Amino acid sequence: MLRDRFECRCVLCHGYGDRAETDHMDGRIISDVQRHGWHVVMVPEDEIGPGFAYTIGLAHTHGAPELCTFGRDVHEMHRMLNALGDLAATGAASTDGQEDGQEDGQEHEGVVDGGPVRLRSVDMRWCRTFFGRAIGFYRRPPLPFLQVTWPDAGGRFHWEERADEDHRESQPRLWLPPDDHPVGVWTAEL
Repeated sequence: MLRDRFECRCVLCHGYGDRAETDHMDGRIISDVQRHGWHVVMVPEDEIGPGFAYTIGLAHTHGAPELCTFGRDVHEMHRMLNALGDLAATGAASTDGQEDGQEDGQEHEGVVDGGPVRLRSVDMRWCRTFFGRAIGFYRRPPLPFLQVTWPDAGGRFHWEERADEDHRESQPRLWLPPDDHPVGVWTAEL
C-alpha cells in the first residue's frame, strides 16, 4: 500500500480554487471517487491505436497504486479494473499468497477469461503520455501506477519469448523507460 509514502495532493484533499471550472468529465471523476472510491477512464480503440483504461482515485481513497490495462474491449477492461479495485479496497490477498495484492509482479486469478493477470510497475515517465486525467485529478505527475497485464490463449504474457506475435503488440511494456520500449503502436506518439 502507498498510504505511508504517497502524499495525496488531489482536488478533493486540497482547495485549488478552480472546482467551478471543471468540465463534465472532471466532475464525473470527482463524483465517482467520492461515491465509489475510484473512477475508470476508458479510452476506446481508434485509428491511432488500441484502447486502454485506467483508474483514478485508488491512491486517494485506499492508498493503493492506480491501475491501467491495454488492448482489450474498453468495457471488459473497465470490469477488470473494478474487480482489482475491489480487491484493493478490501485489502484482499493476491493468488500468490502475498497479503498486499497491489504490488509489482503479483498475480490475480479470474480477472480476465478466468485466467491470471500480472501487475507490473509503470515507469513514471509514461504518465503524461497515457494518464492525463489522473494528473489533472492529483495535480501532479508522476503518479504510482501498476499495469495490469493479461496472457494470450496459451497463458503467456506479452513480454515472454513464446507469446503469440499478435499478443506481443496488444499491450505496451510500461515498466520499461520510454526510450527502451520496442518501437510500435504504443510508441507512435512519442
